[in-house]
Amino acid sequence: QVQLVESGGGLVQPGGSLRLSCAVSGSVSSLFVMGWYRQAPGKQRELVASFPRTGSTNYVDSVKGRFTISRDNAEKTVYLQMNSLKPEDTAVYYCNAPTTTGPLYEWGQGTQVTVSS
Repeated sequence: QVQLVESGGGLVQPGGSLRLSCAVSGSVSSLFVMGWYRQAPGKQRELVASFPRTGSTNYVDSVKGRFTISRDNAEKTVYLQMNSLKPEDTAVYYCNAPTTTGPLYEWGQGTQVTVSS
């Protein structure tokens, strides 16, 4: 069973930065395919950054140039560096492994990111 534990969220002013972490434990051999999702109040959960099965990293247009996904396979940790944060980035952020049929693992508890002055 794979467990996902997200951390690193918090309250930050517009223009600020945060680095989220996702610790992956259990029966997973690599972090080859992983991604970060977010869900804002009243909205559907969306995939914002990912390492796909083929090709380079993917980002949703709204975060391109501001967010960077990275991973440490040895530590089984996936990161999301978020810079130039905007109020519209406010959401609960989750990690998971995106597949063509949906996220592969059970969701973790997520980490709240609030961007506000």
